[in-house]
Amino acid sequence: MKTRNTFGIQFVLRVSKSEETCGSVFARITVNGKRCEISLKKKIETLNWDAAKGKAKGIKEEARKLNDHIERVRTLISDAYYQLVQTKQIINVDAVKAEFLGYNDDSGMTLLQLCKYHNTEMENKLAKGTMKNYYTTQKYLALFLKQKYRRTDISLSELNYKFILDFENFLMTRQPKDHQKKLHNNGTMKHLERLCKMSNMALMLEWMDKDPFARHKLHFQKVERFFLTKEELKAIEEKKFTIERLEAVKDLFLFSCYTGLAYIDTMNLGKENILKGIDGEDWLMTSRQKTDTDVRIPLLPKALALIEKYKDHPKAEYQGRLFPVISNQKMNAYLKEIADVCGIQKPITFHIARHTFATTVTLSNGVPIESVSKMLGHTSIRTTQVYAKVVESKLSEDMKQLKLKMATG
Repeated sequence: MKTRNTFGIQFVLRVSKSEETCGSVFARITVNGKRCEISLKKKIETLNWDAAKGKAKGIKEEARKLNDHIERVRTLISDAYYQLVQTKQIINVDAVKAEFLGYNDDSGMTLLQLCKYHNTEMENKLAKGTMKNYYTTQKYLALFLKQKYRRTDISLSELNYKFILDFENFLMTRQPKDHQKKLHNNGTMKHLERLCKMSNMALMLEWMDKDPFARHKLHFQKVERFFLTKEELKAIEEKKFTIERLEAVKDLFLFSCYTGLAYIDTMNLGKENILKGIDGEDWLMTSRQKTDTDVRIPLLPKALALIEKYKDHPKAEYQGRLFPVISNQKMNAYLKEIADVCGIQKPITFHIARHTFATTVTLSNGVPIESVSKMLGHTSIRTTQVYAKVVESKLSEDMKQLKLKMATG
């Protein structure tokens, strides 16, 4: 007869006789009536401990950090238990403890355990889209281990330069069986970049002695960034659509062309993001979701006109936004329709509006690259310098005008 295991986790405070006002936090694991305790290596004053709830009292930063740590430990212990269940191993309190301590055991830490640890730690620190990419990298690592090594995991001590090269080759040559496209060079490099960041975390935590990326260099290929010319931008501006959804998408796209905001940041805008700037004029003040970087943009008249156009829009008002929210997928599908109608041959997506702001709207009109970088919310001016060729074309035009003036003067 198959029996069902019982499993529980509690967090308790252990107070020593020599230090009665302060105690150490322990995780108590119970499996099938037997229990053990693991120290969290955290201390707290007894007055600040809620014994009934098994957590720190209050909302102060110190209490919040301890409670966050407790929840992370709870998750990792639960994961350890369910890992034993799924792999049909013997279930007892010592086995759960051993599985859990594998996350903190230098010799026993594995690659996929590192991925899991990293993703648990970063889940509330990185954007959802970024975390989705890390989960994809983890999935590819699991597939690679299965196909190349016929294993479900590998010790961090086994990672070396050859492992990185083999994983790179696996990504470059893999033929997807589903609807996904084959990975090209830059897609492969992004997965290696994420693996490199996770291995750096392991090095910092002293779970690895050697850096497997020490002799490996990521080689990204330069990608052409499309943007609209003045003529193409004007063609979209002057086109009127009787279909409301196309008109709304056109306006949102144009708003991004005149502010440089990415799709998600445009959709998140509310009336509270429009404030008076240092010059007494209307500025857009928000934070980039991707990098959590503050952005302050003096609003151009065309951007202000679009805000005014939608100030009483019922859907936008109901959603508490400046503009009606449209999904990115629908937005890009409708933009293709708009491009076709306007006779634009470029592959237009909403992100091209951001490139257009950087090039056609600002840099080509003489706005300094430092100011453009600040408005785009770039954390490094090198990111903005990909648009430098536009500055060069502007310099060429300016010098032609100067030559004409000198010739006629």
